[in-house]
Amino acid sequence: MDDNALLECYEAIERASQEMLEAARSGDWDRVVHLEGACAVLISHLKQAAAGRQLDPEQVRAKHRVMLRILHNDAQIRHLAEPWLDDLDRLLAASPRTLH
Repeated sequence: MDDNALLECYEAIERASQEMLEAARSGDWDRVVHLEGACAVLISHLKQAAAGRQLDPEQVRAKHRVMLRILHNDAQIRHLAEPWLDDLDRLLAASPRTLH
């Protein structure tokens, strides 16, 4: 994988994180979970491809910009997920715990 392909992988993760944010905004948590799995695969692929690679200064700046957007998307997703997770916690706490 060349350096441009490496940056394209970062950008693919960014696109997936943007899709996750859009799904979270619409309350489609099943899609968020599905896209999270796709991101995990992309990240695993990226880790293998990036091992021992050095990007030039412009590519490092591009990578930095992409990473900031990914982190921003992630923070927004977490903010949107908090009420949903709180509701889930309340549901689980209220349900009777039985073992079969």
